Amino acid sequence: MAFSPYVNQLTPNYGEKPSPELIETLLDAVIKQTPFRCIMSYGVLNGLEAIFPAAKKRGIKVIAILWIDKDKLVNTDSIAHGIALARQYPDTIVRLSCGSEVRTRHNYDFDDETERCLNALREAKVPQPIGVIDTWWEWCNREQPCHQTRFSSQVDWIGINIFPWWENRHADLFSCVEAEKAADFHLARWQELKKTNPKKEIIVTEFGWVFAPEGKAQINLKTKKDCGGVASRKNQQLVLQSTFKKFAEKKISAVAFEAFSENWKPSEEGDFGRFWGLCDSDSPYTCHISLKLNP
Repeated sequence: MAFSPYVNQLTPNYGEKPSPELIETLLDAVIKQTPFRCIMSYGVLNGLEAIFPAAKKRGIKVIAILWIDKDKLVNTDSIAHGIALARQYPDTIVRLSCGSEVRTRHNYDFDDETERCLNALREAKVPQPIGVIDTWWEWCNREQPCHQTRFSSQVDWIGINIFPWWENRHADLFSCVEAEKAADFHLARWQELKKTNPKKEIIVTEFGWVFAPEGKAQINLKTKKDCGGVASRKNQQLVLQSTFKKFAEKKISAVAFEAFSENWKPSEEGDFGRFWGLCDSDSPYTCHISLKLNP
């Protein structure tokens, strides 16, 4: 599951960092209340480096994202810390990603930064497989049928984020996917990427469904239509369980989004940004989803 410790009133944009004690508390909640024993983390700086020793102590594996963004000096620091942590925790960190949704956030403006990260990890000879994470659309090079990108030949694995909830709002290609059809949509996008990159391991690095505001539907900005995609705990459970079942049958790895709801997101993602978590964002961090991860 995707793991971000920015709970309560914490935000990655400013202010207090997540403490090692908080990170340990959150990981304990994951262990006690969910079946997940592998997490995906979103950075290695500003307190997030405490995730790795805490995960090692608990036997949790980590997909570690080195956060890549506009500030090249911060990117350099992130890459250096990522290399050091990859060497220090070779049995805990199972794979590395140079960024997450860099193209989605910044178009092609920082492709060179992503490539610089990939080259640095190669030169450092880190033991983990190296990849890049972005939406399935970016990994298709924004084309249908799907085409390879400039990174396809440079990575060991490809991470694709798939969110029919946001497709229902922003896309005109797949603008009407209900919760009952989400698992098939996730599988279809994975199959499309696998066909385009047959020699690469394809991992679904984010998928999920919002649980609130309860009963509220997504309206497509282009078509102005409501296709029945409704926010609820029932639908969140349905999407996660049905997708994991299909993926387990196909031996596809996937990451549920997300462990804890993030209170800092509402202004950035409208009414729904803070309602993706399987667990509450406030103490005692109660988890609400019951999942079976085996077929």
